Amino acid sequence: MKRLCIAALLAGTSLHAHALGRLADVSIIDRETGAVIPTHYYKGEYWIAGRPGAQYAIAIHNRSGERVLAVTAVDGVNVISGDTASWEQTGYVFEPRQGYQIDGWRKSNAEIAAFVFTEASGSYAARTGRAANVGVIGIALFRERPPPPTEAQSPAVEPPRSRWNESDAANATNPLNAPNPLNAPNASGLAAAPMLRAARPSVTEKLGTGHGQRESSYVTQTDFERLQATPNELIRLRYDSLENLLAMGVIRAAPAPSPAPDPFPASPLARYVPDPPELR
Repeated sequence: MKRLCIAALLAGTSLHAHALGRLADVSIIDRETGAVIPTHYYKGEYWIAGRPGAQYAIAIHNRSGERVLAVTAVDGVNVISGDTASWEQTGYVFEPRQGYQIDGWRKSNAEIAAFVFTEASGSYAARTGRAANVGVIGIALFRERPPPPTEAQSPAVEPPRSRWNESDAANATNPLNAPNPLNAPNASGLAAAPMLRAARPSVTEKLGTGHGQRESSYVTQTDFERLQATPNELIRLRYDSLENLLAMGVIRAAPAPSPAPDPFPASPLARYVPDPPELR
């Protein structure tokens, strides 16, 4: 069956400083500055502070020497199809060592609507009646099933697909009592959905992701058969405004700088000729 795919590459390696994941590096980029948004680990979860009104992107870089499928969801919504997210749905397929920057909600093979941090009530999920999982980004990573051996290529002598292969990451499950980036798969098995390959209380309303301006972004199609029905790795990243993360204790405010110590505190200040009084 045919799958959608993207052929663009994401240049540079500096994105890895705050990246999450083992099969792939996942970072969130502030598109205005081009900088990676730092991650903060708090009570078993990773968080980022978003700037209201700022556009952002999800940067994914395949670390392995084989193709990887990344089913990607924002606020519990699949970023390609717009369906309530499930990890058996459509996703982006990455070639070995390939990276790609997902800039928005896919509208067609040639266009996206930019991801933009906005108030939760104005998020795409809330505007489509699905506000329960606003504030979370999820990436379900799948390894590809190798093709069956042919008569001329038996399993005993078949060379490895890549010398860069990594061991499978442990299957992850969603923590309880928190927004779900992806819903559990149906008992019926994998869906025939199109895939994309990379060419304390809050002080303000929490952040969500809005449906921003339209931009050009081109995709093509490819096939991908998953190695297994459940993800080889599930990456979960929560976000909110800096004010809210400070209020919750996720980020600690830097202390106010203290005055510089004086090595001669008892010495008088230097004196110079004062100005004369004004003439009358």
